[in-house]
Amino acid sequence: MIVDIDDIDRAILRTLQQDGGLSAKDVGAKVGLSQPAAWRRIKRLEDSGIINGRIIILDREKLGFDVVVYLGVKLMTKGRVSLDDFERAVCAIPEVQLVQHVLGVYDYRLKVVARDLSDFERILRRRIMTLPGVGNVESNVLLSEEKAVGTAI
Repeated sequence: MIVDIDDIDRAILRTLQQDGGLSAKDVGAKVGLSQPAAWRRIKRLEDSGIINGRIIILDREKLGFDVVVYLGVKLMTKGRVSLDDFERAVCAIPEVQLVQHVLGVYDYRLKVVARDLSDFERILRRRIMTLPGVGNVESNVLLSEEKAVGTAI
């Protein structure tokens, strides 16, 4: 279901995308609303499901994860049990930051973080290639990132 939002709602969403930890008072000050009015709008956006929560974005490089690799994974078999088994197993790997079931050449796209390329090789050989149903895997190493988060509003 699509929810109708106006320009003020869009401004609130842009503000919260930049800093999800802002209080309703701070959001209101940035978009020209009082604290109660901003709080009511934020609450409505949360209740309607447009805002699904607020997250903290960690600096992976400061934590020692200097390599990001996107993997295309093609499964050997594609029955419901195979998909469920693969998804359950891949989601249990802490270095896998994103799991997307996609349509195209590959069945899944994964975002994997590693300390360096040898660490990635270990993750690939010991964890990913041993997952249930894995057939073909293609790796793409991230060189740079221009936009990390956010949806155009």
